[in-house]
Amino acid sequence: MGPVVDFDEVRAEGLGKSYGRTRALVGVDLVLARGSLTCVLGPNGSGKSTLLRLLAGLTRPTRGTLRYGAHDARTARARIGLLAHGPLLYPDLSGRENLAFTAEAYGLPSATVDAAIATHRLEPFADRETRTYSRGQLQRTSLARALLPSPRLLLLDEPTTGLDAESVESLVSTLARVRDEGAIVAVITHDEGALSRLAPRRVRLERGRLVPAEGPAPTPAEEAP
Repeated sequence: MGPVVDFDEVRAEGLGKSYGRTRALVGVDLVLARGSLTCVLGPNGSGKSTLLRLLAGLTRPTRGTLRYGAHDARTARARIGLLAHGPLLYPDLSGRENLAFTAEAYGLPSATVDAAIATHRLEPFADRETRTYSRGQLQRTSLARALLPSPRLLLLDEPTTGLDAESVESLVSTLARVRDEGAIVAVITHDEGALSRLAPRRVRLERGRLVPAEGPAPTPAEEAP
């Protein structure tokens, strides 16, 4: 592991991403600040998942810039936590083993795993294979994994889908704590209702472009030349 980097904001300027002749994102300008929670809204196909992948450093923009304070995505990646729509857990390993694998990758002590299991109340199922988990158990374990290295930027993709009321409450409480501790939190969602009491900032994507959260959809994104 290299030196630990830090940043107080994530800044996208003119951010664009094309897949062949299709423009998934077009000229996105966005600043995400420390200690904030942002809901990224929009219909299917609006570019939300593409934006998430760019912010997570999983793909590179076709145009524009994306900076994490003074750092680029490659340097900042160790400070980015991702809760994807899928669990990103090894199904034949237990929750504890999955967390231990992540801890080892980040050079974290084994005590970090024990603390995460206690914090997220995973004890009743931590030693079972994750393929036996319910949706709520998978989500709690995945969130524990994403938070294990104390990320500065936490990204979540539709985190409440399929969760019961108790699991949603646990998720919201965790996000409030992480935000209040100074993380930058961005949530890709179709429904912000569960997060509304956190008073999130709201941004909206339509056909690859940012529009006012309550505003009309823009004209269709043009095809790349």
